[in-house]
Amino acid sequence: MGEQSEKIKKNICMGLLAHVDAGKTTLSEALLYLSGKIRKLGRVDHKDAYLDTSPLERERGITIFSKQAILDLGDTRVTLLDTPGHVDFSAEMERTLQVLDYAILVINGADGVQGHTVTLWRLLERYQIPTFIFINKMDQDGADQEALLAELRKRLSENCLDFGPMDIKTEIQKETDPGSRAEQNTNEIFHTEAEHGEEFWESLAMCDEHLLEKYLEEGEVGPEEVTRLIIERKVFPCYFGSALKMGGVKYLIGGLEHYTANPLYPEAFGAKVYKIARDEQGNRLSYMKITGGTLKVKDLLTTSKGNVAAGDEIWEEKADQIRIYSGAKFELAKEAKAGTVCAVTGLTHTFPGQGLGITENSNMPVLEPVLNYRILLPEGCDVHQMLKKLRELEEEDPQLHIVWDEQLGEIHAMLMGDVQIEILKRLIWERFHVAVDFGTGNIVYKETIAAPVEGVGHFEPLRHYAEVHLLLEPGEQGSGMQFFTACSEDVLDRNWQRLILTHLEEKEHRGVLTGAPITDMQITLLTGRAHQKHTEGGDFRQATYRAIRQGLKKAQNVLLEPYYEFRLEVPVEVVSRAMNDIQKMQGTLLPMETEENTAILKGKAPVSTMRDYQKEVVSYT
Repeated sequence: MGEQSEKIKKNICMGLLAHVDAGKTTLSEALLYLSGKIRKLGRVDHKDAYLDTSPLERERGITIFSKQAILDLGDTRVTLLDTPGHVDFSAEMERTLQVLDYAILVINGADGVQGHTVTLWRLLERYQIPTFIFINKMDQDGADQEALLAELRKRLSENCLDFGPMDIKTEIQKETDPGSRAEQNTNEIFHTEAEHGEEFWESLAMCDEHLLEKYLEEGEVGPEEVTRLIIERKVFPCYFGSALKMGGVKYLIGGLEHYTANPLYPEAFGAKVYKIARDEQGNRLSYMKITGGTLKVKDLLTTSKGNVAAGDEIWEEKADQIRIYSGAKFELAKEAKAGTVCAVTGLTHTFPGQGLGITENSNMPVLEPVLNYRILLPEGCDVHQMLKKLRELEEEDPQLHIVWDEQLGEIHAMLMGDVQIEILKRLIWERFHVAVDFGTGNIVYKETIAAPVEGVGHFEPLRHYAEVHLLLEPGEQGSGMQFFTACSEDVLDRNWQRLILTHLEEKEHRGVLTGAPITDMQITLLTGRAHQKHTEGGDFRQATYRAIRQGLKKAQNVLLEPYYEFRLEVPVEVVSRAMNDIQKMQGTLLPMETEENTAILKGKAPVSTMRDYQKEVVSYT
């Protein structure tokens, strides 16, 4: 690795994203093989794919946990992160987006752009990730290169340009002996764009005003200009092929090598935690990308300074080991420089989305579960011990929201759907040897307020005293809970203020309409009082909780119901049935579109009425 590292000029983190069954894991095998990382191609259906390391993944043939592999493409070292494609594991995929420099979006050439593909595209846009597109399974009947490119331009972006050869089907047929492929002189295949002639370069130049002027004057576009357009998300290179037959993958590799650039990192240390997991020995692993400076073994890590004001607990822990994973194996490293993705042992306070050093915490994820399930435990199982064990799983997947219902003495979890339930049952059995079941899912409602209100909380039994004044204000839709202080330190000591902010953040506060969690609110500490002799830390917990409750009881409360945004494709002859169904569900429809014999309906509908509609559509179409 030492010799190789001398010629490595670029170090980039690349994510693989796709709708389920688009062939994402097969493409990762092809990339690993062509880069010389593996000698034999694995297959999902043969249960020997390099990155599907979990027995659960091999058994089901789907990616459940994000994994990494390190491969060298010429002078470019790529940390490849394979993410889950199934919608039930979207939260795991979305957490991985926070550390990517680039993404490869894989699309099934036989199916075209599907619903979840559009969701992934929006997330890539939200996190501003430069994206390459690989349209897979072009060897299948009905996969039309021109029609697919037109669909990409219509549904994703007008700036999707074909960077590969003009006729990929002929290219796929040429791909014969795998040995000869690896030996090819790759320089011959990198600039296939030249095949497309002036039309291609004009289309490319028209993606950017300054470049268009330059192109009209000089008549050419340099590779560094193409790289800049990709980074600025002004162009999205598309490559067609068949990952299973290795067709077209070499062109994608050429694009990754020629049209990516090393990100610039600050010198001060920073890191972003994107995943918590445990190895076979039960060691807690904090997966992170170093976003500035260098991390060395035994360095002291602490929470980001920018997050302390929000009431974060301040901790300091040593990085015991730095592991660089590739597939199921890892190498120990003495240090990790900026751009490196690694797993660190010895940290107990980290959580996905957390910023360390100079890096800020991430915002709340866009994709959230909308169903709440009761976890049914076997007879004789200690519910409190089980709650402790399930909290361990919640660390790894914060979207689970393991909740202890004190009144009913029940454990509840928030889940995306049936596949996640099956996987969770197996995980709990394999890790804790407890056979749990799940009750029927209930809809996750939330509550907010319509106008600002002030809440006051007192706690003053004998020899105790605390008083808290809070301003509760409605926040922007989807902003979650935000906490601030506007209290002078002359009125209330800084330590007490920090304690109040901690109590605001430490639990999910419940609304007063249905007892659903509150969201989309800003809570600001206005003032408070403590007694020199009689105030203890726990007094402020009680006063804070009471201030929130008192404020909510005075407020104009609003119940929020989760909605699905849907796209429904049905044969034209059953479209009236579908439209009637959506009306019955209290859904709203946009004007209908038609393509050949297919009607496309888009709109929104409540989760409560639409949750099982997918099965119904399958039955009547």
